[in-house]
Amino acid sequence: MYLIKSPLLLKWYYPSLLWNKSRTEKVIYLTFDDGPIPNVTDFVLKTLKAFNAKATFFCIGDNIVKHPEVYAHVINDGHAVGNHTFNHLKGWKTDDETYIENTLMCQQLTRTNLFRPPYGRIKKSQVRSLKSLVLDQSKSRLSTSSTGLQIVMWDVLSGDFDINLSPEKCYQNVIKHTENGSIVVFHDSLKAFDRLEYTLPRALKYFSDKGFTFSSL
Repeated sequence: MYLIKSPLLLKWYYPSLLWNKSRTEKVIYLTFDDGPIPNVTDFVLKTLKAFNAKATFFCIGDNIVKHPEVYAHVINDGHAVGNHTFNHLKGWKTDDETYIENTLMCQQLTRTNLFRPPYGRIKKSQVRSLKSLVLDQSKSRLSTSSTGLQIVMWDVLSGDFDINLSPEKCYQNVIKHTENGSIVVFHDSLKAFDRLEYTLPRALKYFSDKGFTFSSL
């Protein structure tokens, strides 16, 4: 069970998290979780380039270690990267110390100010801890700061991870619910690829024809 459009109740419960950007401009923020991996991430990068679109990739640290050349391709193409923990941990079922340590392992690789909790599930105590962490670029380490990590959620979930969802339904989920400033979630994973391969180019064309641009966070 999952919701395509993030409900207002969730936004109220987690007000310090980023759910969407400004509704006044025709800009869409595509995000891709769980990569980088060969072939699937490469397909995403090629498709984005065809539409002159920029996006944000929330990367699993273990996949960065396994596929450094794919990760380098993401960076070299000018996209933003975010931290998605090292082992795709579920915050609700993980003690805070383990969760933060796992996030720090990924942070040493990504050196980003963006974080997305896997499954969108995170405790308020974990939110407080992560928002107090920031990478000190000059010293290549993490230190405490009042600015902290920006925790990014979404307002549109494509459903591409759902193996029971048809590619056409996935596409309809995106075009029916995306609006100005939407943060949209896709997954550059093998599990999602059948729906991603169908939906991404069609959604890019649909919104491009309507005058939208696509930006990274």
